[in-house]
Amino acid sequence: MSMIWVYLETSGGSLTKGSLEALGEARRLADAAGGSVCGLLIGADLGNPATQAGHFGADKVVTVEDAAFADFNLEVHTRLAVKALGGGEAMLVLMSVSTHTRELAARLAANLGVGLAVDCIGLEREGDELVFKRPLYGGKVYQEVTLAGAPGIALLRPNNFEAAPEDTGRAAEVTPLGETVDAGDLKLAVKEAVAAAVGKVSLTEATVIVSGGRGMKGPEHFNLVEDLAATLGAAVGASRAAVDAGWREHPEQVGQTGKTVSPVLYIACGISGAIQHLAGMSSSRFIVAINKDPDAPIFKLADYGIVGDLFEVLPLLNEEFKQALA
Repeated sequence: MSMIWVYLETSGGSLTKGSLEALGEARRLADAAGGSVCGLLIGADLGNPATQAGHFGADKVVTVEDAAFADFNLEVHTRLAVKALGGGEAMLVLMSVSTHTRELAARLAANLGVGLAVDCIGLEREGDELVFKRPLYGGKVYQEVTLAGAPGIALLRPNNFEAAPEDTGRAAEVTPLGETVDAGDLKLAVKEAVAAAVGKVSLTEATVIVSGGRGMKGPEHFNLVEDLAATLGAAVGASRAAVDAGWREHPEQVGQTGKTVSPVLYIACGISGAIQHLAGMSSSRFIVAINKDPDAPIFKLADYGIVGDLFEVLPLLNEEFKQALA
């Protein structure tokens, strides 16, 4: 394996947690096979992320730095990524799952005519082949796949892979791609990007998530979920029923038609456990369910279950966690 590429995303001037995990996995594979790791960065103000990529395992970083690319544009990133990967050195491309990479990976695979594995939670070498493990049917079964064509593309689910230890004495060779995209040739233009409220924990990268469902009985009660999340430094999630009712915004939706998450701890409050919701959180390491219905399907998946009135349970849990974390 000559070179493993990692498509890197940034947030607030730094690499995202998912990108660091993808770099760590690339470094592990490269070290085992005597290969190298190359990061691809597209955007504006890339100095710090490029340096950070070297600290976390990249041997080389290819950049396309332009203020016009400060906001993600699928057409721009697809064209530039195809240019970067067209040299024949890349044997594998790793990306962390995000809203942007789901679209980008599919377009790249189609443009390059190569295989794509999505939502991977494990990656192992068997002989000369890389085998990717991914969940199906809400995590009820697991599929192992290999990729045809080079470079194969794999989307890694966050919180399932380890970032390499930071080594500030390590530096990557930073090389501009030497290609750009003429705005006049684009069919897609980003007019405005609206950032989420500052201070919120990213749902897909959170290690702890507290989610509320129909059992919250209204938007006015989600303060109980928010209070517990604040105590735990967690992200706030919601079921499709809560989002469809207008109680929470769609970016907080967990499930098949929302975000797929893999936190260390997932606390489901008043969520019955519809299959589409389970599909989005079943790979969580530990699941705690709070529901007054002892027959709720969520309890079949949960590691710990609390049968009771969440309006009584959540304040008690919050106080206990506050004391434990004090």
